[in-house]
Amino acid sequence: MDIDTGATAWVLISAALVLLMVPAVGLFYGGMVRKKNVIATMMLSLTALALGVIQWIIIGYTLAFGSDIGGLIGNLEFLGLNNVSIDGVTGEIPEMLFICFQMMFACLALAILSSGVVGRIKMSAYLIFGAIWLTIVYAPLAHWAWGGGWAGQLGALDFAGGTVVHISSGFAALALAVVIGRRLGYGNQVMNPHNIPLTLIGGVFLILGWFGFNAGSALAANNIAASAFLVTAVACAAGALTWMAISWKSGKPSSLGFITGAIAGLVGITPAAGFVNVGGALAIGIITAIVCYAALTWRIKKGLDDSLDAWAVHGMGGFAGAILTGVFAITAIGGVGGLIEGNITQFGIQILDACVAVIYAFGVTFLIAWVIDKIIGLRVTDDEEYVGLDIAQHGEVVN
Repeated sequence: MDIDTGATAWVLISAALVLLMVPAVGLFYGGMVRKKNVIATMMLSLTALALGVIQWIIIGYTLAFGSDIGGLIGNLEFLGLNNVSIDGVTGEIPEMLFICFQMMFACLALAILSSGVVGRIKMSAYLIFGAIWLTIVYAPLAHWAWGGGWAGQLGALDFAGGTVVHISSGFAALALAVVIGRRLGYGNQVMNPHNIPLTLIGGVFLILGWFGFNAGSALAANNIAASAFLVTAVACAAGALTWMAISWKSGKPSSLGFITGAIAGLVGITPAAGFVNVGGALAIGIITAIVCYAALTWRIKKGLDDSLDAWAVHGMGGFAGAILTGVFAITAIGGVGGLIEGNITQFGIQILDACVAVIYAFGVTFLIAWVIDKIIGLRVTDDEEYVGLDIAQHGEVVN
């Protein structure tokens, strides 16, 4: 098939927008930690970008998109990007561009999961963990959904990464948090965000990048991309307003709640963006914000220290979005109807897909983290944690 220059231009822009989301996660998280950990927190996202690029070209891409082996994983035909030609075509875009676009998704997932361990993980352990996690958690999930694996064969719908990116990273963050343990003083000391404007700036860049993340997943400049762009905006707005409304307890709207709700709405619409209309997007944004808010409240009550709530927002948001895709999918848009059109089978497939992704992402991540912790240790010393990882890990300080 010939390359479509319009589609190529759009996906090039989209890949750059998704790349922007990775440091944006660093800004978003960096504003929510204490001042002594802001550099270290941002570095977790920046190193995720560098590590993700190298892992993807060496082995990640071939495991995700190599020829299917038993519905579980790709083969090694593209190891080190072997057998990838500059003239290769995927759909209407260059294969090289498809590789780049998907590579950014992997980097983003690794950056998101750092939420569970900010302020207490050793950089060396994070790098080792990240390389392994991308290989045996992220790549298989990507293959299942998009590379010819069992979920795609079954007909599971995941337009832009509800299971692949958000369930994987959110439940991985929870597993990491359980293994590494709570921050020193958690529950006894005040750990307020040191710079909410920094978080808002990061959130705005995340929102901007999300339009490339979702609309770019059409891999074409067409009506599906345009629809995905529109429903992304609707769900984002609905999530932001819903979260602000349900958290408006003191009579004052929270900017942090508003931006968190926006992200929750975006997470929820991610798997559905190419399958639902604006009515479905509105419902998904509202429902996902409520689910994520309830999950965050539950986590706090249980004393789980997923420091920046990737589990509540990305994990539970991705889980809700995956299932709601099976409710609100419209045949006229994505070619498959959901529960509102009487397609109970599709609804069941979405539940199965989401549940398997949760179990796999949490279980395997827990095992990886446990083994690394036993061999080299995940956590810095108490003294290092007390003075802050900016100085202890990087020898730098925010003035």
